[in-house]
Amino acid sequence: MDTILVVNAGSSSVKFRIYSIENEGMLRQQLKGQIDGIGSRPRLRASGTEGDPLADRAYPIDAVPDVPAAMDIAGAWLRDELRIRPIAVGHRVVHGGPDYDRPVQVDHGVVTRLERFVALAPLHQPHNLAPIRSILANFPELLQVACFDTAFHRTHSAVADHYAIPYGLHAEGVRRYGFHGLSYEYIAKTLPKIAPKIAKGRVIVAHLGSGASMCALSGGRSIDSTMGFTALDGLPMGTRPGQIDPGVVLYLISEKGMSASNVQNFLYRDCGLKGLSGISNDMRELEASDNVNAKLAIDYFVYRTGLNAGMLAAALQGLDAFVFTAGIGENSATLRARIAEQLRWLGVTLDQAENSRHSRLISGSNSLIPVYVVPTDEELMIAQHTLSLLMKRPTTNVRQERAS
Repeated sequence: MDTILVVNAGSSSVKFRIYSIENEGMLRQQLKGQIDGIGSRPRLRASGTEGDPLADRAYPIDAVPDVPAAMDIAGAWLRDELRIRPIAVGHRVVHGGPDYDRPVQVDHGVVTRLERFVALAPLHQPHNLAPIRSILANFPELLQVACFDTAFHRTHSAVADHYAIPYGLHAEGVRRYGFHGLSYEYIAKTLPKIAPKIAKGRVIVAHLGSGASMCALSGGRSIDSTMGFTALDGLPMGTRPGQIDPGVVLYLISEKGMSASNVQNFLYRDCGLKGLSGISNDMRELEASDNVNAKLAIDYFVYRTGLNAGMLAAALQGLDAFVFTAGIGENSATLRARIAEQLRWLGVTLDQAENSRHSRLISGSNSLIPVYVVPTDEELMIAQHTLSLLMKRPTTNVRQERAS
């Protein structure tokens, strides 16, 4: 059985999935797993297609000090115990910069170019690249595909893409990229099956999770996003502030004496819901708390989401549908209801019963704008892109990999 491995690596975890390649190029998920607690309390967990447990193992800290070590353990488990030897690997890479507007086959040159964007996505990019380097070193003939969170947004117009700064900086790559593109691409491809007429129209998709953003789709293409040059902009997030006056950054440097690296760490790790509440970056904990600052953090999240929805509706010159997705968007009926209330001026009403049931369509019968909840699947999107590039390779190469 030919399989594709999908890897989504973070600073303290590596998530992975295995997809089998079925007849006519169909993909079927075989298992999903992750190694989390890297460098602290390493643990491998995995389950099969029906959620049946396949592994749950703890490891000593020194056995899994970093992402490459986690990849070695996961790879050995797949090969030695499950006899799974993927013929290709797809990776989520957050920042593709101005060079990449589609998934690409990875080599050392591609990795070198992607390293330039580490400073623009410090929470993600170095960890996204670590497993790629590891596989290049240990399995150089294995096809690897980098799939970028920025690529889907490369359809933006020049007006949406630019900052009001000298053009030379834009030419160097200082521009609005947008992120969560793999999630938005999946939603754009799924909407025609759910609501074909809506899919051709003007849709705002709200990817609300620990990282949060929204995207304006027109005919299934991204025309604007709340995120920009980095994944700091737009909506408040778990630990990131969202939109902030650049003067605040200047103040932190000139008046607080913070270095550039300290400011970077502050903006990526100490702000957002965590900073506002002083309690947690987890929306579930904030919703369960009666602390006044937890309430402020939730109120702020709801307010800024409604505000940015208005901006994207203006970019679209109208609105035909609104879609919730990702962790908060898919699972918090309370937050969906509160955000929908912020959109009442657009004619949005919810069916509270359907919303509580987490139904696909949650808007009321009298709502001028249909509201959907659509679970996202970035990993499947990565697998599909990887399969597409695999099929474009010379037949002899693919046959050799399948035989090895």
